Amino acid sequence: MTIEHPHEVVTKALVRFVQVPGLARKAALITLDNGLDYTKPNSFGPGGLLSLDEAITTATAGDPAFIALTGKPYIFCVGADITGIPYITDKSQALELGELGHRVFARLKNSTIPTFAFINGAALGGGLEVALHCHYRTVSTGAAALGLPEVAIGLVPGWGGSQLLPNLIGAPGAAQVILQNPLTQKVLRPKQARELGVADEIFEAADFLESSLAWAAAVVQGAKSVERPEVDKDMWDGVLFFAKQQLDEKLHGAVPSANKALELLALAKDASFEDGTAAETRALADLIMGDESRASLYAFDLVQRRAKRPVGVPDKSLARKVTKVGIVGAGLMASQLALLFARRLQVPVVMTDLDQTRVDKGVGYVLGQIDKLASRGRLDEGTAAKLRGLVSGSVDKSVFADADFVIEAVFENLDLKKQIWAELEKIVSPEAVLATNTSSLSVTEMAADLEHPARVVGFHFFNPVAVLPLLEIIKGERTDDATLATAFAVGKELKKSSVLVKDAPAFVVNRVLTRFTSEVFRAVDAGTPLDVVDTAFDPLGLPMRPIALLQLVGPAVAYHVGETLHRAFPDRFDDSPNLKKIVDAGLPLLVDDEINPEVVKLVAGGSAPSTADEVREKALAALAEEIRLMLDEGVVAEAQDIDLCMVLGAGWPFHLGGVTPYLDRSGIAERVTGKRFLPKGVGSLPA
Repeated sequence: MTIEHPHEVVTKALVRFVQVPGLARKAALITLDNGLDYTKPNSFGPGGLLSLDEAITTATAGDPAFIALTGKPYIFCVGADITGIPYITDKSQALELGELGHRVFARLKNSTIPTFAFINGAALGGGLEVALHCHYRTVSTGAAALGLPEVAIGLVPGWGGSQLLPNLIGAPGAAQVILQNPLTQKVLRPKQARELGVADEIFEAADFLESSLAWAAAVVQGAKSVERPEVDKDMWDGVLFFAKQQLDEKLHGAVPSANKALELLALAKDASFEDGTAAETRALADLIMGDESRASLYAFDLVQRRAKRPVGVPDKSLARKVTKVGIVGAGLMASQLALLFARRLQVPVVMTDLDQTRVDKGVGYVLGQIDKLASRGRLDEGTAAKLRGLVSGSVDKSVFADADFVIEAVFENLDLKKQIWAELEKIVSPEAVLATNTSSLSVTEMAADLEHPARVVGFHFFNPVAVLPLLEIIKGERTDDATLATAFAVGKELKKSSVLVKDAPAFVVNRVLTRFTSEVFRAVDAGTPLDVVDTAFDPLGLPMRPIALLQLVGPAVAYHVGETLHRAFPDRFDDSPNLKKIVDAGLPLLVDDEINPEVVKLVAGGSAPSTADEVREKALAALAEEIRLMLDEGVVAEAQDIDLCMVLGAGWPFHLGGVTPYLDRSGIAERVTGKRFLPKGVGSLPA
């Protein structure tokens, strides 16, 4: 074998023969277990596949009534061990890995002994694919996630998933699982998997294995029959045509893995299983040896590893305990924060505002959201009742006297924020952390006049708060380690991915996006039509075009952040007259997903229009320049932190690997700044 993974944590396939009531012969139970707890999931590298191969041989030799495959507690298998992909340096190795998985898994599909998958926990990628090869499947109500997420990391289901799934549940369901879910970062829950037909039966987690064994015995004996609806092949082509239209509209052909997955789904309609899986192997090998998959894996590693171990954080032992949270403001952002803090920390949360009407509206919003979560089954009634009792409001800031952590979420005005902190300092204890949700203002200036400026920290969330996982934690010049450690501990409890950021204008995401917007409107101010500017970035496959992004952020917010950066760096950030016109007019930028004709008229003019290619090249060059300056200024520790912020806070696509790998691969980084952001082979193929 030429494929090697020198650091593979081998998931062993352990065989035991168990007596199941009602059966004369024992059943062979194969358990996947890498010997570690659930925080280190099972995965398939070359060693793991060979172990499963040996286990199937052992199980078959025992002449069991049936063979069942399950996983260690909480984990079935989360797929291929992608940490081994960097060791694949030749296409022949990629082909060999694909063929090995197909050969081993096919033994379960082709077995003359009935095979079952007891999906007791998370089953993703190759983990779900090995289950699909089994003749029957049960799923536990406690299985955290099921899916085929490969497209999101620049690959395709390469071990049978693209061929088996559509022929099991139909093209619509398969397109959802293989394309739609990965591209929207969704997975299947157990109930959904059962409803789609991915699993034949669902059992409670408490006695899942016993129930699955009894059910399998009944199936083998003929006491239970498994009926699956016939797949409708008449609608197959239409479903995939619609899916391609959707992909072209959103990604503009920029994600090779999505296009390959579509081709494989189309092939699955009429091709033999052998021909389909051979095509899978070729597609997988092509993608593994492409830049997009390496970029995607780089982004995946950032999200899965670096985000969980932020750089530069003081020792967690310095963190203070938070037993009550205060929130200054009761508007939409403040109300979202109140809900998040109450749900995650489960401590009293109190909001204040200028009058009782605003306070009541804010508290009412939080209580309404709790009711919605309970009605949808996302909160049990006991927890919902507890949360309702934790949230309150007042017009008197003295309610913050015993709060350990107070965050303000008021209008972006430095004088207003300084006034709020001056008032609060007389009320809260000297150890209470004062956090600001500012998107661009200086944390240092905000704390300058306080008696205890060391306990002020930036705590910048992204909207919508419940959805976007990024939290920029900003260290002011006088922020002390205990405050910073507390901020990161709270961020972790909130289940956010926190990045340490220097107190610099607009921090990371807003600075990068505003430089981008500034270049876009520089082209508009020069006379480039809005539709040319808007489609200029389609080749990148960004999640939103510039005008849609601007509408989401809000032109007024974008203009305000732009003003902050224009004052700080007037040579690079323009004060766009056309953006000011849009803000003053208050017109919607989009009408029925098209650029508003009234806005087009409003910004018409200029005598030096650019082409779409020129707009794109200038904007990307500007990003390279700005990111290099941010790194030189020490805004974050490394380029990886900027990529992490852009992926989690701005939706920068995985297939680009974040910002810096793309700027490196395209040569823009070296052309503009004289050097790469990342070493060769990081976020791209080895040199």
